[in-house]
Amino acid sequence: MFELTKILIERNQRKILDIPQLTLPSDKITVILGHNGSGKTTLMQCLARQLAPDVGEVRFSGQTISAFSQRVLAQKIAFLPQHLPTSSGLTVAELVELGRFPWRGTWGKQQEEDKDIIHKAIEQVGISEYQQQYLEELSGGERQRAWIAMLLAQQSPVMLLDEPTSALDVAHQYELMSLLQTLNQETAQGMILILHDINLAARYADHIVAMKQGQVLFQGPPSELMESQQLEALYGIPMSLIPHPQHDSKVAIVC
Repeated sequence: MFELTKILIERNQRKILDIPQLTLPSDKITVILGHNGSGKTTLMQCLARQLAPDVGEVRFSGQTISAFSQRVLAQKIAFLPQHLPTSSGLTVAELVELGRFPWRGTWGKQQEEDKDIIHKAIEQVGISEYQQQYLEELSGGERQRAWIAMLLAQQSPVMLLDEPTSALDVAHQYELMSLLQTLNQETAQGMILILHDINLAARYADHIVAMKQGQVLFQGPPSELMESQQLEALYGIPMSLIPHPQHDSKVAIVC
């Protein structure tokens, strides 16, 4: 569980993030929503310790994350940024192997256990046939699965993913979210991710945090957010809801 207390970040006398109190489950799928500039990425960076708040404290499992060594932090929290590091020249297997770094270090010898973990991670995301291919040879959806496999190999209890669907077409967005949902159920690893699509979030999230102007406008289950007044307050435009034709949920549309 993440606990944020009295978080404040200011830039040029403007509050970028102002969160008096926030608790995020770390064993479910939590989606952070909001328009551009609402503070989503800033919040994610605080959770990943990529950014230290000017005021306040972020705790994970009851411990202040600022006190973790870099290695311990990576053992506890796996982070996938929106803009991925250069991976040219790496095969899928080599990328996924990097997920074992927090446990073995730079010079640690790979054990049979590590090989099993790497193999299983690749298998879990459904790209076993590509494990010896270079990442640049894969489609966008396949590459994203390879990065997810690396996070699985890291075996951290929670994954942070900053807009993992942003470079994918609609079909691959739903495929990826379905995969993350399955992995959450199978591994019990929690997932906190940023999305822009309210309907994608409502379908797959267990918990939603909605941001506006650096503040938390809503947090709770998707069913409670999917109300016209709530969505209009969040996005600033009239929105209506209709029943989903195949699922027990609602679909938001702009009026």
